[in-house]
Formats: sequence, structure tokens, C-alpha cells
Amino acid sequence: MATTRVAAATPVPHSVAQLDKEPVVTSAPERQGGVLVLHRHHLLVRCSHWLNVPILLGLILSGVSVYWASPVYQHKPDPQTGNVDPLADIGVWICAHVPGLHQYSNPPDWVYNHISLGPGMLAVALRLHWFCAYLFMLNGLVFVIGSAMGAGWRSLLPRRTDLRDALKMFRYYTGLPFAKLTRRTWPHPRFKTKYNALQRVAYFSVPVVGLLSVFTGWAIHKPMQLYWLAAIFGGYDKARMWHFWLMWVFILFVVPHVILVLADGWDTLRSMIVGWSTRVERSEDFSQ
Repeated sequence: MATTRVAAATPVPHSVAQLDKEPVVTSAPERQGGVLVLHRHHLLVRCSHWLNVPILLGLILSGVSVYWASPVYQHKPDPQTGNVDPLADIGVWICAHVPGLHQYSNPPDWVYNHISLGPGMLAVALRLHWFCAYLFMLNGLVFVIGSAMGAGWRSLLPRRTDLRDALKMFRYYTGLPFAKLTRRTWPHPRFKTKYNALQRVAYFSVPVVGLLSVFTGWAIHKPMQLYWLAAIFGGYDKARMWHFWLMWVFILFVVPHVILVLADGWDTLRSMIVGWSTRVERSEDFSQ
């Protein structure tokens, strides 16, 4: 649709003003042709969001290669293979049970060859990991500045109705695939906030996880100079465990995040690309 400037004096019906009263909406909604146009994400927030994709990929690939040199979790040597690394055991099992992989040259390295830079790449992995780590910290600062300038941080704060609203959204997302298969109408729950409760919990948690990843990373990198930081996480070894599981939180976040965005529709994805959102005007939006 053609974009036009939003006039600050454009009258907005009372219920729409309530619907979009959060400070993240930096301009009044424009009402033209039965469509509401809303500004949703600040430019810096959008940039930091998409830059996180290659940065996190680099951190994960290099991090798993670093893990190969000194696994956080180890068990007694396997009597047959001598492995002490559970990830190496997974690789052995995959090569033994997946058709076509029985002749794999080095089964213990299968996982590392597929989700990291590869085994024996410690020096390169460390350089790449810290390069991406500094970019991650800088990108986090960009996100904070963008959230402050666009007041988007207010949309992430917990609300008293979150538990009830989260249950509504959980029912919607779990029932949506069955509704599609049976061609039934499955209405999306309506909320007066920028994010629904499930989105808010996820988007509030990710910056917290990112901050903890930075702290545990420095505790591992400088355990003597930052001994007090390492002590907060239970010491050097426990800080490594924290760092390892925080990586998995990021990985486990991405899959449902992508699924829920796609389930929410093109408008949600577009708003993180161009910054604005549209939705068809409904009569109840303007009820007094």
C-alpha cells in the first residue's frame, strides 16, 4: 500500500487510543481506506535484531569448537571407544544407527563437524568467538539505545494479566494447526498491548539471557582478574556450565520464535523489517 505521512492532529477513536497507548507508538495511527498504520519498532531495534542472526551463528559455531577442546561435561572413558565427551557419544550413536553413515571416517567428531567450525580449530575458534562477542555486546548497546529512544522497553514489562493472556495464546497456537487442517475458523485473541503475553515473556527473557552470557563469558575469560564475577556463578567450572546452557536457551528460543512469528502473519514480520504495521479496521475497534 502507498505510504503517507501521519498527521499529528489526526483524530483517533477512543478505543484505538487505548489499544495503542503504549509509548512504543511514536506517532498517531493513520486511518485510511479501512487500514490502521502504526509505527512499531525503532530503526536501531530493527538493525540490532537482524544483526543478531549472523552474530549468534558465529558465537555458537565457534563456541562449540571451543567446547571440543575441553568439554564441560565428561564421563568415565567408554570401554570401547575411550570417549569421555557426551557429544562424541552422540556422534558415535548417529553414525551407528543412521543409514548411510556407517562408513563415516571419525564418528566421535560427527557432531562437531556439523554444528561447529570443526574439531582441532581451537585457535581460530577463540579468535572468532571473541570477535563475535564484542559485536554482540556492541549490538546489545544499540538495542538498548533503540529501545530507549523508541520507548519500546515499556512493552516488555510484565503485566498483571500475563498469566491469563498467556493461557489464551497457548490455546490459540496449539489449536491453530488443527484448525488449519479442518478448515475451521480459529480467531486470534485480541489484546490492547504491542506484544501478547507469550511474546512478552520471550522478548523480556532474551536480553536477560544475553546479559548473563556476557557476564559468564568474562568470568571464563578472566577468572583471576574477575574472580568476584566467577564466584557469583559458583566458580570457573560452574560459570562454564552456565555459559553452555545459556547457549542452548538461545538455540531453543529461535525455533518457537520463528514459528510464532509465521503463525502471527506477514504483518508481524514486516514490522521488524520496515518498522510499521498495518491491520484491517474492524468495527469493534471504534466502539465507544
